Amino acid sequence: MEEQEVNHVEDIHERLAEMVGDRVRVKANMGRTRVIERMGVIKNVHPAVFIVEVDERRGRKSRQSYQYVDILTGTVELFDPESGEHLFTPLGNQLEEH
Repeated sequence: MEEQEVNHVEDIHERLAEMVGDRVRVKANMGRTRVIERMGVIKNVHPAVFIVEVDERRGRKSRQSYQYVDILTGTVELFDPESGEHLFTPLGNQLEEH
């Protein structure tokens, strides 16, 4: 079962590597009922994390890093900014579909 999880993380990594430079909407569960939603651009992908440059207030930008496993578990969700559709299906939702 652990190997299957690694394959999913690798799939997420590969897909995000192809999306560098693309605009996305990020929804991140920060714990304690704090959920942030921001628009941003995927800037870099690294072996364990990916970087999104998000738009802040007053035209400022900041860089946020997230782990691939956060997408797998649904802690971080990425959406297409145009259609609003999920770019990845969280693991819990995949299990419900089968």
